[in-house]
Amino acid sequence: MEMDNNLLTAMVERWRKETHTFHLLEGEMKITLKEVAMLTELPIDGDAIIESSQKPLNGWDQFISERLGINIPEEAQEGRRVPPLHKSMVLIPWLVRTVGELPEDATDAQIERYARIYLICLVGGFLFPNKSGGNMHCMWLRVLLGDWDEIGRKSWGSACLAMIYSELCKRTDQKTKQAGGPMFILQLWV
Repeated sequence: MEMDNNLLTAMVERWRKETHTFHLLEGEMKITLKEVAMLTELPIDGDAIIESSQKPLNGWDQFISERLGINIPEEAQEGRRVPPLHKSMVLIPWLVRTVGELPEDATDAQIERYARIYLICLVGGFLFPNKSGGNMHCMWLRVLLGDWDEIGRKSWGSACLAMIYSELCKRTDQKTKQAGGPMFILQLWV
């Protein structure tokens, strides 16, 4: 979906962070949890996503290595200035390239790893993209590399709405030029 930056900028200009509403000619309006659920079909009932951003005891590299079976280099690669894991951010395209293609005779463990990488791409690249384009905060890995049933019991719609509100509030500060998060939902709502 192509983002309409002019539309989103116009909505940010009408956002009031004190009331979490848009001030329009028709009056105050806001996107609701029910509307997020209707637009995305993401679950809104379930456990809140309140994962810690605190680094695991053995570090994020060990955490990722144990759960995905890949080793993360400590130095920058492919002309980048930073390594694939830097300041609690993981480079999603690097993960995808490292895992490669799923072989036809894939084992259950390989299939599960690919499914988790797909979820990482979906969450980090689509639902909760940040402004860096391709990096995802490692806190999401606590959810996505955890128990499969737990992932399904989370209220993903609530997390999207919370991030939309948070990003809109940050954007009202004139120093912030871009918004991350699921702004596609706001665009669909408008």
